[in-house]
Amino acid sequence: MANTFTGVAASPGIAIARAFRFANVEYTPERQIIADAEAETARFRSAIETAKNEIEEIRQLTEQRLGAQKAEIFEAHLFLLEDPDLVDAVVDKISDEKVNAEYALREVTAAVVEMLLELDNEMVRERAADVKDVSGRVMSHLTGKPYATLSGISEETIIFAEDLTPSDTAQLDLNYIRGFVTEIGSRTSHSAIMARSLEIPAIVGAGTMLASVPDGALVILDAAEGKVLVDPSEQVLAEYREKKARYDERREQLKRLAVQPSLTADGEHLELAANIGSVEDLAKVLENGADGIGLFRTEFLYMGRSSFPTEEEQYRIYKHVLEKLNGKRVVIRTLDIGGDKELPYLELPKESNPFLGLRALRLCLQREDLFRTQLRALLRASTAGKLNIMFPMIAVLSELREAKRILAEEREKLQQEGIPVSDSIEVGMMIEIPAAALSADHFAKEVDFFSIGTNDLIQYTMAADRMNESVAYLYQPYNPSILRLVHMVIKAGQRAGIWTGMCGEMAGDQTAIPLLLGMGLHEFSMSAGSVLPARELVSRLSRKEWAELAEEALAMGTQEEVKQFVEQRSTT
Repeated sequence: MANTFTGVAASPGIAIARAFRFANVEYTPERQIIADAEAETARFRSAIETAKNEIEEIRQLTEQRLGAQKAEIFEAHLFLLEDPDLVDAVVDKISDEKVNAEYALREVTAAVVEMLLELDNEMVRERAADVKDVSGRVMSHLTGKPYATLSGISEETIIFAEDLTPSDTAQLDLNYIRGFVTEIGSRTSHSAIMARSLEIPAIVGAGTMLASVPDGALVILDAAEGKVLVDPSEQVLAEYREKKARYDERREQLKRLAVQPSLTADGEHLELAANIGSVEDLAKVLENGADGIGLFRTEFLYMGRSSFPTEEEQYRIYKHVLEKLNGKRVVIRTLDIGGDKELPYLELPKESNPFLGLRALRLCLQREDLFRTQLRALLRASTAGKLNIMFPMIAVLSELREAKRILAEEREKLQQEGIPVSDSIEVGMMIEIPAAALSADHFAKEVDFFSIGTNDLIQYTMAADRMNESVAYLYQPYNPSILRLVHMVIKAGQRAGIWTGMCGEMAGDQTAIPLLLGMGLHEFSMSAGSVLPARELVSRLSRKEWAELAEEALAMGTQEEVKQFVEQRSTT
């Protein structure tokens, strides 16, 4: 009987292959007293330069395969190799204590990693993996021991590892590597993001028991359900080969829907849009036939670099995206930095609870220089397509009015300069704070559209950090309290004559879609890979029928009841 492990389904798919155990064995150097600190420092700096050259090669390879935005993590790795908190600390240790470079690097790195892991922020904690990756590469050049790589694999395998670093995943040869499983990680970890970009099955966070899987064991990776089966029986193997064939066939069938309109069973047209973080994501948007872009996360233009993007840089990017969408709606969110997204060069003050602190529009209203630069770039690009500007993290009317005032001032300045600006820009806001949902009637009178950001709306409503595994059970998109807030927002929009969309993960959720359709949601924005499954689903749903069913679901008491109700009605 097969051993079964479960984890987080980070990238969907099914793979059947032999397990390949991958590990960079951590070298623990002995402390040695050296006679020439200058020579030892020179040896350390030489190892740094060699590591930089290697990382630059990996960065270029990643940019060629996945685009510039996915390669930005290696810019951060190069930055680490110049970070005084790391490099100068090692040099000082060599000089002050007259110790060998390997020992100094190990001691400094261990302290930095320990500090990062203690912080109450999942994204920051994941930086510890970057520090380990970079320092391990430097250590390999100091010791002469090879740094383990996945680039030499020449047979079909499924990778098993404690974790995979960005440089590991960037070197995956997709001719042979069918998927991977890691002991640690989350859907937001670098390895998970890379897997989705490469479109290979992946499961993360499967736990330490994964280490018991022997090298070469036959493995089934079911990344649709988050399961790993080791040494399956012939019967289970046959079942999964058939399941994989059906899965692959379904993917091919869905591709045919890319040129089809998004219509419900009763003939109503919906907008099934895609979320993007960079221009490199456009290929998947167009390939999947999305009806537009419902969320352009512009903060990624600011990340992985050492200074703010200029107005001209931003203008060229926004213009390119609008032109590529060829008249389809493009909703561009203004800068949403803070919380789990940091800019080292912005030097924001440390906050005890950054998710509830100075972030997103709150930050932009304090740093008007940044805000005005972005708004000018957006307004200049507006003549290239159908632009919608969206403000995030609004809690009170005064914030919305202030943002609109600044936008109007920048529009007037550009017009005075003789620079054309579209007169059909729609201005909207995200609904991601319960206070905004409860006041939706008032906000609806002052915007052209709403977009519900369920990722934050759920965690704020349930008072549960969505990155915290201990309270993960409270992240409940189908909880009646969440559904009622969503319904309230949609109805407020309808009364005011504006459209309402959703750009959180819930918009592409196969259980949530029927309910959202019934509540009257107009636009669903999701990852590009979710567009075609959503289009296939809505083609079988009647808005009128689900309007009645949604009313029943809203009256229920628990998420479990709602989920069971939707599953039963969807199969009848």
